[in-house]
Amino acid sequence: MPTDSSEVSVATARRDLEALSAAGIPVYPQPGRHGGWQLVGGARTDLSGLSSSEAQALFLLAGPAAASSDEVKAALRKLLRALPETYRTEAQAAAGATHIDPARWGEHGRDRPGGLPQLQEAVVRQQRVRFGYKGAEREAEPWGLIDKDGVWYLIAGTDRGRRTFRLDRITGPTVTGQTFTRPAGFTLDTAWDQVVGTVEERRARTWATLLIPERFLWVLRDHFGRHCHPGELLGDGRVHVRVGAPTPRDIARTLSGCGATVEVLNPPEVRAELARIGAELAALYPAG
Repeated sequence: MPTDSSEVSVATARRDLEALSAAGIPVYPQPGRHGGWQLVGGARTDLSGLSSSEAQALFLLAGPAAASSDEVKAALRKLLRALPETYRTEAQAAAGATHIDPARWGEHGRDRPGGLPQLQEAVVRQQRVRFGYKGAEREAEPWGLIDKDGVWYLIAGTDRGRRTFRLDRITGPTVTGQTFTRPAGFTLDTAWDQVVGTVEERRARTWATLLIPERFLWVLRDHFGRHCHPGELLGDGRVHVRVGAPTPRDIARTLSGCGATVEVLNPPEVRAELARIGAELAALYPAG
């Protein structure tokens, strides 16, 4: 008898079900004359399509954001209900596993810019915005938003090309309703890397070479960040280091608190600034 092409053989069905089981779907075989394959008690199909590790990663990332957003809280609750029961406990634990405190020690936390919601909506809907900036009215295509250590920036297209705006300097943002299309090939992370590169280059126009005991190298790294480059370690335990800042005075101000722990080899401009600072302090606080 000819076989209906729509039928699936028992062997094929068994192979497919075993593959589902190996992939983490909670199904198991029930032997016997009236047996078959069943879902584990209480389990159901995964409406989200996420694996256990993917769900955990998502809840770890989104959990801290839920503390300040009712919409994120509601979304996570819905997603949690859509997950298989076997995933829920770890996903729920992941949502509360991380707390983000954006304020540095001794500082107050920064408030989110007032115009952020309007700009986020404009970015998502690809609608032009009009706003005040440094006393002038601007209109731009909002391509993306950046949160850098609590300071928000807008990368946008203008009639003068791509520009970067600090949100705390933007006033009265208004969505115009006029749509736009982002440039072909534009990615926010690449654009921001270019901005960071330009800014950091400006922040390190002056370089100084100095000696410091290796055990205090962390102090320079803490102050100068990416503009601190350790070099050769000498026999006396000191290490050559190059540090960069906008001006010789900026470097001298940072190093003056280290006293004689740091010896600046060059340039002469930084040594002169340190001498000036030292002379001023000696005159203000004479010995004896």
